[in-house]
Amino acid sequence: MDMQILITVLAVAAILVIAYWRFAGGRYGKLRSSREATVAYESLRVDSDRNYYSSGSDLYPNAIMGMDKSRAVGSDLWKKLDLTAEGMKRLVENMRARAVEQGASLHGFDILDEKGVKIGDWFSIPGLNIMIRTEGENRVVVSTPPLNIYPMR
Repeated sequence: MDMQILITVLAVAAILVIAYWRFAGGRYGKLRSSREATVAYESLRVDSDRNYYSSGSDLYPNAIMGMDKSRAVGSDLWKKLDLTAEGMKRLVENMRARAVEQGASLHGFDILDEKGVKIGDWFSIPGLNIMIRTEGENRVVVSTPPLNIYPMR
């Protein structure tokens, strides 16, 4: 009898944790490694259907994010960029120089919403823990990378 009570209590606790996780705090997306995004940033393409943002230094950003124009970025920590091909070239070359100097490499990622739909792209070193949360119909809150993203040598 005691084992049945324990199993019932654990099952109810698991259901409550899952329900809380599912309904409290919004809908979360993720970054997915993307060869296409890597090639786009390395070839310095500026997509007219995206708004671009940077995080970190203006000269050596920690990340560049291109978000679909249909989505609003819900964070003041990202700097909105009015990028031309020349501006993209300057940012990517500076990021590349910093990464090589620190023994790191840069990669492109797709930004996916909670349904797995691509809503943008991202360029930075891999291995960053980024939170992507959809609020309402089209507002997306994306956390910024840590200030010092490069590994210590």
